Amino acid sequence: MSREGQTSQPKYLRIAAELRGALDRGDYQPGDRLPGENTLAADFGVAPLTMRQALGVLRSEGLVGSRKGSGWFVESFRPIRRRGIPRLARGQWGSGKTIWSADDRRAPDVDQITVQEDTLPPEHISDVFELAPGETVCVRSRRYVMEGRPVMVAESYLPQSLVAGSPITQADTGPGGIYARLADLGHAPARFREEIRVRMPSAEEAARLAIPADRSVIKLARTAFDSEGRAVEINEMTMDSATYVLDYEFDA
Repeated sequence: MSREGQTSQPKYLRIAAELRGALDRGDYQPGDRLPGENTLAADFGVAPLTMRQALGVLRSEGLVGSRKGSGWFVESFRPIRRRGIPRLARGQWGSGKTIWSADDRRAPDVDQITVQEDTLPPEHISDVFELAPGETVCVRSRRYVMEGRPVMVAESYLPQSLVAGSPITQADTGPGGIYARLADLGHAPARFREEIRVRMPSAEEAARLAIPADRSVIKLARTAFDSEGRAVEINEMTMDSATYVLDYEFDA
């Protein structure tokens, strides 16, 4: 392993880059146990603490993980490819399919779900819905897991006056999910807007996703509009950045 050349980067970041390259080349396969910290430290000519920092960088990126008493292993989870455009096509949810089926042959499970009605929304939600003071929303909160691993938590907000008494207020919304039920109510989504940013997680988000506090999350907010231009749903998603690839393909 070459350490030739000078750079302003800290040693642990240079080592992390070399190890990342080894993973990309397939020198270590998913599930493989890495050499011990002391062995790697000797190979790179650094102190064990520096080596631990380098491995911590790769852990924060979701590339490696540690098991108490067993050392470091290459993560075996294959990221979900989220196909942002096909998944929202009317032919998807309109035919009773879940939008997830456009993403991956692996479908996540919902292991936590709550539905709260007549809730006063945060100000930014109220503004998008153009609600009058005191108007409430229905909030659907879910956690999604795949292969036993939490991958996303999401909160959907819908105007209470629009969805009251409908299956949207139930845990199981039926075939096609929320968007199919909005269509039943005469407010089928006709346009979507997604806003994406990346930041560090709050303590609550890290706990719900079971991720290290130093791993970033993807914050994706999607607003659905009906044919009259009315916002009918806002879905705020928090994703483990190590479990997703965001894929957008469209014609020029």
